Amino acid sequence: MRRVLILSTTTGYQLRSFGDAAVRAGIELMFATDRCHQLDDPWRDRAVAVRFHEEDSSLDAIVEAAAVRRIDGVIAVGDRPVVLAARIAQELCVAGNPVTAAAASVNKLLTRRHLAAADLPVPWFFDANARANLSRDARVRYPCVVKPLGLSGSRGVMRANSPSELNDATARLRALLSRVDVRAIRTGLDDDVLVEGFIEGREFAIEGVLTDGLLQPFAIFDKPDPLDGPFFEETIYVAPSLLEEDVQSTVFAHVQRAVDALGLTTGPVHAECRVGPEGIHILEVAARPIGGLCSKVLRFASPDSSDVSLEEVLLRHAAGEDVSRFARAANASGVMMIPIPRRGMLKRVHGIEAAAAVDLIEEVRITAKPDQLLEQLPEAGSYLGFIFARGAASREVVNSLKRAHACLRFDIATPIAVGRED
Repeated sequence: MRRVLILSTTTGYQLRSFGDAAVRAGIELMFATDRCHQLDDPWRDRAVAVRFHEEDSSLDAIVEAAAVRRIDGVIAVGDRPVVLAARIAQELCVAGNPVTAAAASVNKLLTRRHLAAADLPVPWFFDANARANLSRDARVRYPCVVKPLGLSGSRGVMRANSPSELNDATARLRALLSRVDVRAIRTGLDDDVLVEGFIEGREFAIEGVLTDGLLQPFAIFDKPDPLDGPFFEETIYVAPSLLEEDVQSTVFAHVQRAVDALGLTTGPVHAECRVGPEGIHILEVAARPIGGLCSKVLRFASPDSSDVSLEEVLLRHAAGEDVSRFARAANASGVMMIPIPRRGMLKRVHGIEAAAAVDLIEEVRITAKPDQLLEQLPEAGSYLGFIFARGAASREVVNSLKRAHACLRFDIATPIAVGRED
C-alpha cells in the first residue's frame, strides 16, 4: 500500500479529513507531530513524535520510522513543518521541494528578495529589529506595513500612516513578540520584522499544486471585504473569483513566476496577492495547503467521483498520481472566518440555529471553547469559528455568509486583571 507522511503542528479537523481521504484513496497515512498525545486511536499508532524546533532529531526519528514502514510522499500542513518536510523528502529520495526553496517560502524577507530578483513587482522593503526606533529610519515612507518575520498569516501585521502610528505599531509588536506563547514557537526570527510599503488594491488567495515546478491552479478566492488596515483580519473567502478571465490568467502567471523565483517544485501551494492600480503584487507563496477548516470550502469533481476533498487530491498527488483530472466543483462556495468582536472570555454563542437556517448555509462551526480568552488581531492566533456556504453564484454565497453572521451574538466577559502581591 502507498504511504504518505503528514507533518502537522495540529491534530484537528484537517488531520481527520486527511484520514478520511486516505481511506477513500487506498493510501496509508503516517503522522509526524509534536502533539502525539492528542491523537485518537488508531492514528496514535501511526504517529512519530517530533519537535519542530529541533529539526535534526525530528529528521532522525522520521528516517528511523521510514526504515520500517516505507514512505512514498510527504505533505506539510502549516508553515512550521515546511522546511522539515523538504529535508525528509530529500533524505528519503521522494518528491519534495528543495530545502533552500522551502526555507525562503516561510521567511517574508527572503520571499521579498527572491521576488525582487526575479523582477516581480514588490513594494520597497527592509528588515529591522523590532526594538529599533523605526520611525527615525530614513528608509521609511508612509503608509507602510510592519510584519514579524517569524509569525504566519496576519498575526502581528499592522499598517502605519505616520511616525506616531509606526511607534504605536512597533510597541504593540514588541509586546506580542515577547509573549511566552509566541516565544515557544522558536522560529529563530523572534525579534526580526519586515517593513514595507503598503500596496493598494484588493486581496486574493490562490490554491493549487505543483508537479515538476508547474502550477496546477485549483481556485482563486476573492476576499470581498477590504483589507486596508490598520490590521488585516481575513473574513470571507469565496470562489469562483469575479475577476475577469484575463486578469485571473495573469494572476496565475505571476504565481508561477513567484514559484520559479523561490525554487519550489512539488506539492501544495497557497499564495496571496493584491491586484491594484500598480498591477499584481505577490504577497506570499506558501508550500502548504490552505489551513484547517477552511479546506472544506474546496470540493472537486472527477470522472469517477463527484465529491472529492482537497485532502484527497493532495494525498493522491503526494503518492505519485496524476491529479490533472480533478477540477474544482462548478458551484460557488465560500467560508467566513468569524471575526472576534472584542477581547475577553467567551461565555456563550447565541443564534447558531438561526444562522444555520439561512439559505445556502451548509454549516456553522464554533471552534472557540467556553471560557477561552479571545483576542483580536494583531495579537490573535485563531478565529471564533467558521461559516460555510455553497450556491449557484459567488455574490449569493457572500450575502448568505453575511446574513448568517448577523444572526450570531456573542457573550464575551471582560477578563479579570490579576494583580501581583508584594
